[in-house]
Amino acid sequence: MADSKRVLLASPRGYCAGVDRAVETVERTLDKHGAPVYVRKEIVHNRHVVETLQERGAIFVDETDQVPEGAIVVFSAHGVSPEVHKTAEERQLRTIDATCPLVTKVHQEAKRFARDDYDIILIGHEGHEEVEGTAGEAPRHIQVVDGPDAVDDVQVRDESRVIWLSQTTLSVDETMETVHRLRERFPLLNDPPSDDICYATQNRQVAVKALAPECDLVIVVGSQNSSNSQRLVEVALQNGAQASYLVDYARDIDLAWLDGVTTVGVTSGASVPEVLVRGVLDLLAEHGYEDVQSVTTAQETLTFALPRELRPARVTR
Repeated sequence: MADSKRVLLASPRGYCAGVDRAVETVERTLDKHGAPVYVRKEIVHNRHVVETLQERGAIFVDETDQVPEGAIVVFSAHGVSPEVHKTAEERQLRTIDATCPLVTKVHQEAKRFARDDYDIILIGHEGHEEVEGTAGEAPRHIQVVDGPDAVDDVQVRDESRVIWLSQTTLSVDETMETVHRLRERFPLLNDPPSDDICYATQNRQVAVKALAPECDLVIVVGSQNSSNSQRLVEVALQNGAQASYLVDYARDIDLAWLDGVTTVGVTSGASVPEVLVRGVLDLLAEHGYEDVQSVTTAQETLTFALPRELRPARVTR
């Protein structure tokens, strides 16, 4: 029956407060200083966002030594190590730091526990920009553990002075499995002072968990290099969806995926603008999936102030 086709639309989805702030940081910097504005790494892990900002005059570079001396450089939402700040200073770059405040919080925790001479186990994906930035705060104290299977390789000096921290965009369930394995090895393992996995990552995973059991297919809008988007595909499959795919754009959807499918779940990663989700919903509607039902598991109201260089000047009387 064609009229039984439906879409379950996850809410919350899409932009989180940290991404919103980072993208606006680049836009405002372009407005204020004009093009070009250099950005170290992708400001957020989304192809559409990066291409849109490039059209406006943002130039994305891998390292600060690719930025002309004295130019403006924006640091991405994923954060950078002290070493990167140092090289920027040496090249007299004018830096604007768009690091997500929730990532900055993990950096502060890393510094604090390194000062107290703890061994810090950073749960995260080896080579991810956020992990490199955090590990760079205290390289002698931090070991990166990429998932439960890496736990056996961890060596610590004093089992009573070990703490775990995590990348902000991980799967909540897999992280807790890693922690469980760590605690079996190190029963005195300390927890972070507050949760490191960001509220938006958790909320998006909870929403997918709620709709996945009813879905033949879950489409996650997001880029391949987006950790939190990749996790949503995994969460969908682990919680009952028959199939799940990550797409940047509606045009990436293979119509063969829709064969025999009654219920399609749709969500998007935390760095995805809503216009891309609308494109997917329009394409699905063209193929008979016009009934869209929202599955809402949380309301998000958090916002972050822009970096101080971009805030309006205070009027003093």
